[in-house]
Amino acid sequence: MTTPDFVLRLRAAIGHDPLWLIGASAIVLRPGDTGQQVLLGKRSDSGRWSSIDGIVEPGEAPEETELAVEVERLVMTGVLGPIRYPNGDVCSFVDHVFRCHVTGGRAGTGDRENTAVRWFGVDTLPADIDPVVVRRIRVAVENPREVVLAGRYPEYA
Repeated sequence: MTTPDFVLRLRAAIGHDPLWLIGASAIVLRPGDTGQQVLLGKRSDSGRWSSIDGIVEPGEAPEETELAVEVERLVMTGVLGPIRYPNGDVCSFVDHVFRCHVTGGRAGTGDRENTAVRWFGVDTLPADIDPVVVRRIRVAVENPREVVLAGRYPEYA
């Protein structure tokens, strides 16, 4: 995944200094033959399965999965980072996790952020999935009455 132009412009001004970015994670759920399923994308940068997520870019059209989805509600928010990248950049992300369901379309890769998308049973997630993604999915499935304020995700503390 390439670095968005607006981040490159910010980096030109601030160098490698810490940068706070807004993240959005869509936990897209549907009923399946053997229980509830979640849509995951295979990330082009790491090759790992993940929730449909990313930073919120100015003017970006959400087209990562070729699906039309409806956001049911915000279920969790937390902080990822700080993360130091190999080039020295430091970022933290304010993550917003939304519970969603499909309203149309067929799952596919609509951009270069994912090399594949696939439905998985919420109880049969791939082995190489990040623990913070598992947490996002569990909270979305549980659908708690109040938004979970996760603070700093311990997986990244």
